[in-house]
Amino acid sequence: MTIENIIAEGVVKAVKELYGADVEPKLVAPSATKKEFEGDLTVVVFPLLKISRKAPDATATEIGEWIGKNIDAVERFNVVKGFLNIIVSPAFWLGLLHEIAADPDFGIRKADDSSDLVMVEYSSPNTNKPLHLGHVRNNLLGYSLSQILKANGHKVVKTNIVNDRGIHICKSMLAWKKWGENATPESAGKKGDHLIGDFYVAFDKHYKAELKEIMERENISEEEAEKKSALMTEAREMLRKWEAGDEEVRGLWKMMNGWVYAGFDETYRRLGVDFDKIYYESDTYLEGKDLVLGGIEKGIMYRKDDGSVWADLTGDGLDHKLLLRADGTSVYMTQDIGTAKLRYQDFPIDKMIYVVGNEQNYHFQVLSLLLDKLGFKWGKDLTHFSYGMVELPEGKMKSREGTVVDADDLIDTMVASAAEMGAERFAEMPAEESAEISRMVGLGALKYFLLKVDPRKNMLFNPKESIDFNGNTGPFIQYTYARIRSVIRKAEGFDPAVTPQSEPNAKESVLIQKVADFPSVVAEAGRNYSPALIANYAYDLAKEYNQFYHDYSILREENEQKRNLRLLLSMTVGRTLKSAMSLLGIEMPERM
Repeated sequence: MTIENIIAEGVVKAVKELYGADVEPKLVAPSATKKEFEGDLTVVVFPLLKISRKAPDATATEIGEWIGKNIDAVERFNVVKGFLNIIVSPAFWLGLLHEIAADPDFGIRKADDSSDLVMVEYSSPNTNKPLHLGHVRNNLLGYSLSQILKANGHKVVKTNIVNDRGIHICKSMLAWKKWGENATPESAGKKGDHLIGDFYVAFDKHYKAELKEIMERENISEEEAEKKSALMTEAREMLRKWEAGDEEVRGLWKMMNGWVYAGFDETYRRLGVDFDKIYYESDTYLEGKDLVLGGIEKGIMYRKDDGSVWADLTGDGLDHKLLLRADGTSVYMTQDIGTAKLRYQDFPIDKMIYVVGNEQNYHFQVLSLLLDKLGFKWGKDLTHFSYGMVELPEGKMKSREGTVVDADDLIDTMVASAAEMGAERFAEMPAEESAEISRMVGLGALKYFLLKVDPRKNMLFNPKESIDFNGNTGPFIQYTYARIRSVIRKAEGFDPAVTPQSEPNAKESVLIQKVADFPSVVAEAGRNYSPALIANYAYDLAKEYNQFYHDYSILREENEQKRNLRLLLSMTVGRTLKSAMSLLGIEMPERM
């Protein structure tokens, strides 16, 4: 039981005995005492004044006297008007430290047979371009959320839906066919996803040139010119042929997608993210198509004169939603309906979470409604983990124009920057070890920078700010961990199984309390789907430890009991930092 719960329950008993009334523990839940006052925890008694029928300070004093006599963990208290400030006994903190040290999985709940199953979808790349900075935030959020849910005792299935069909894919295919000169990743000396991305940009370049030529030649608007585009007509015909199973088009599609998958796999490996199951829209869209056509028979959908199929959602406060085009081809919504059905067939899912940017908020509103109307009881239980966009100092990214921050280039830059920043620190290390630490630090900097921000907010990415061994950064936390590991290695004869009996001082007590907060932070991060809570907790803990390290000698402390206490405390801080950062997908170097 946490100290917060112990105090809250004590106050509940005090109110019952002093005033003969029952109160909910949450009404008297303590919070951390403000730094300008003496105390560890503060109970606000103003909500109890109607029960006590006494002044705030008198009520606080009476409750303080009762818990001081009846709760061993309370050493003393003070009252500031209606605020009861409680000082926790050092003996309690010492006992708590021993408990934490004895639990290698402190703060982490493991799933059991009764745990619910949560599926988390993230990444969702298109096979017409490589992964970019936006995908990086998506992957890191999805992976971290999965780790946090696991740490809260859920069974988790990490899944990815690859957008491997559609008009955008056909644009890259058509561009390769027209201007590719049979290029392959090997002949071009490029990763497959990069090569295909080049052709997507090439299509847009030629398409814009064509529109300009039509507009000037026929003196018409861009919208009118689009209808006359030979390139776009050819791309749409390629999509129609693909859906009809044309062997030549399908063969080209398989070859080019194979190149892209190999490229994606390499990027995922470097990012340190993975999946338990990958779905492909080319396999799921027919399932969705069948459900939509069945929806016509049930009167849920309707067909227009041009042959297109729609859903009327005006009764739900939305609009009419296209589900099948006039030529019979599918849209994203149709594919998502099919994918959802297959997932629930494959797994006994209790909760489905989509990690998708906030520009798709409306899409998931519609998807939830349509699945519900089609008779799937889980339709309205879908959760859209909506996150903000990553922007650059120069503005928004545009993949068609080739102005994206490529994921592979970004990883290379971060690792190189880490190596440059740590050149002096790593100078005496073997080259292989130095390279591995640079990789950890570079990726740690990237991941922490993207995850420390509230996921629901848009954010500005500035890589220079992320790699710093000081301040609220990944490298600062990694360095703190490496410092702790260095202290433990130098502590000859230290046995963590031997429990020191020296009572902690005020600073040590604060640090123990900070470590003890970890389980509640993990639980809150799970409830709120917020890796940022974990990130900022890790920073606060690292900062608190570094102040302690600066103020107190550890290895040079002559009193053996005090030294062992500080070593045990250092060990638990290090282990907790490593646990917290692992929930963000960040590795911790043993030395830096």
